[in-house]
Amino acid sequence: MSGRELVVLGTASQAPTRRRNHNGYLLLWDGVGMLLDPGEGTQRQMTHAGVSVHQVHHVLISHFHGDHCLGLPGVVQRLSRDHVPHLVHVHYPASGQRYFERLRHAAAFDETARLHPEPVDGAGVIATGPFGTLEAARLDHRIETFGYRLAEPDGRRMVPGLLARHGVRGADIGRLQRAGDLVVGDRRVTLDEVSEPRPGQRFAFVMDTRLCDGVFALADRADLLVIESTFLDTDAALAERYRHLTAAQAARVAAECGVRHLVLTHFSQRYTDPRRFHDEAAAVFDGPITVADDLVRVPVPPRATSRRQPSRSRG
Repeated sequence: MSGRELVVLGTASQAPTRRRNHNGYLLLWDGVGMLLDPGEGTQRQMTHAGVSVHQVHHVLISHFHGDHCLGLPGVVQRLSRDHVPHLVHVHYPASGQRYFERLRHAAAFDETARLHPEPVDGAGVIATGPFGTLEAARLDHRIETFGYRLAEPDGRRMVPGLLARHGVRGADIGRLQRAGDLVVGDRRVTLDEVSEPRPGQRFAFVMDTRLCDGVFALADRADLLVIESTFLDTDAALAERYRHLTAAQAARVAAECGVRHLVLTHFSQRYTDPRRFHDEAAAVFDGPITVADDLVRVPVPPRATSRRQPSRSRG
């Protein structure tokens, strides 16, 4: 199993279908699990996907429309039922505090899990950890909505050939990494001389919005972008009216932001052929595209030596 992958739990929009559950996504990132927008049925979908609430460390809710949060009561109660020992952080729009409280206490149960509510009241960094930083940005929907972005810090990768050329070996490699330079023989070797840049990986999650600055900020050079594409371009007027995106608009974001892998999801039940979403997006974005299905796993692309550059600037 990949150390960094997305487990798709549901891909429908307002109403589930025979083939698609309500929203739900579990990002697994080096032992840290982030459950995003747990819609109705998420607890059961996790069982089908072979994942556990023990893998959940953060819950992130973009907004309080039902298809993005009605699975929260089951997840909260399952955390206690399964005796999850670690702290679970819950991020959600601060303006929806009353909805969070109702969902958290939707039924009677013995609450033993350690839940830490962390309302989001503006854009910026909302959490830090071994994964890097977790950021939020405002989106443009009918109620207050946030998108989320995980950003690993940039680093450097040691190059074996350069290490050998400069005579750095064994424990000296670690000393050089920690100090930034090291005396070897009669000269000082710097970290830059024996390493190359290693871009940190980035994951972005964009749900229920029209195109806005927040969408592009979240998607900027993301290795994996999970983004709603509720409508096809033939229904662009509906997308605008209900403040959603089309597959073509989602692909435009990916192209303009230098995204490496595009994941389309949150599909209206009016469409029955998922290939139409792929074809519409592929006409705009030339990178890998996944039209998400329930229970699929999408690995975060292998680390790149440099980030995919945007195809053009927005104007």
